[in-house]
Amino acid sequence: MAKSKRSKYFDNAKFILMFLVVFGHLISPLKDQDGFLFTLYTVIYLFHMPAFILISGYFSKGFQKPGYFKKLTIKLLIPYLFFQTIYSVYYYMNGKEAAFHVDFFHPHWSLWFLLSLLFWNILLIPFSRMKWLGLVLAIVLGVAIGYFNEAGSYLSLSRTFVFFPYFLLGFLLNEGHLKRILRGKYSLPTAMVFLLAAVIFFGHSFPQDAVSWLLGDSSYAAMGVEHISAGVYRTLQYLLTFLMVFSFLTFIPSAQFKFTEIGERTLYIYLFHGFLIKPVQSVFPDQGFSSISGVYLFLIGFSFIVCLLLGSFLVKKYTKPLVEPKLPLTNAGGK
Repeated sequence: MAKSKRSKYFDNAKFILMFLVVFGHLISPLKDQDGFLFTLYTVIYLFHMPAFILISGYFSKGFQKPGYFKKLTIKLLIPYLFFQTIYSVYYYMNGKEAAFHVDFFHPHWSLWFLLSLLFWNILLIPFSRMKWLGLVLAIVLGVAIGYFNEAGSYLSLSRTFVFFPYFLLGFLLNEGHLKRILRGKYSLPTAMVFLLAAVIFFGHSFPQDAVSWLLGDSSYAAMGVEHISAGVYRTLQYLLTFLMVFSFLTFIPSAQFKFTEIGERTLYIYLFHGFLIKPVQSVFPDQGFSSISGVYLFLIGFSFIVCLLLGSFLVKKYTKPLVEPKLPLTNAGGK
């Protein structure tokens, strides 16, 4: 891939993945009343965050540069502290929490990603030296963390270790790897077969009480599996997810579209979309829609509009100090 095509490719991938994040969050309260939405939800959650995390790891190759961690810490922790506080106010105002309390150790909703992204970069310090052997160790740790009940949502520890293999894999991959995997002679037909098989499997065989396995924030015991073989299920999940991620990435075009540049501003969508979809979700009937098929286009269209709106230049212009805080100047010339 040429440099310009590579940039467009990843921007397209990030926009599509962020659309799936918004869409997945929007349909979450409806999935139990509609089999089609449940299938979409589970298939999306199998790969959308792992794919996004893999891309984040791919662009973390400069972690050893001077000032990298100082810049990253400021750009992740300041938005985390701000939005954690805002969500605490929001949940108190809408009655979800009886008393106002800000807990910075248990991230609200989607804010876990900010904490985990910081930890993943820190974990690169030892794991990058082990190269591909480090990936094996990361998978072992991701499986092992499920046996510890204490490692749940606290500081996003469970998700940090469960999803770290995808981040590390992205870091280890180079442009040549991606070209061979995603643009090989049989890549597209293989991806089509696998995606179709995954949709059929999840549509007919995936149990509703297994959704928590896709979220990565609970121990095996908390998910109702207390025997020692629980780790085998997560190992198989890793294999399935790796295949799903690369199948999805095979379909991403490298062409320029109107939404391509929004792929550079996905963090704005990620941080703000909850304030748009949660009010909409509040009007969904508890028993679901009587004829939900007529609502599919609305759900898709609304998710797309949210991405276009929150990924717009105007939103970035007026909220950039909150989402992308600048480093303080270190000298008088400050460049």
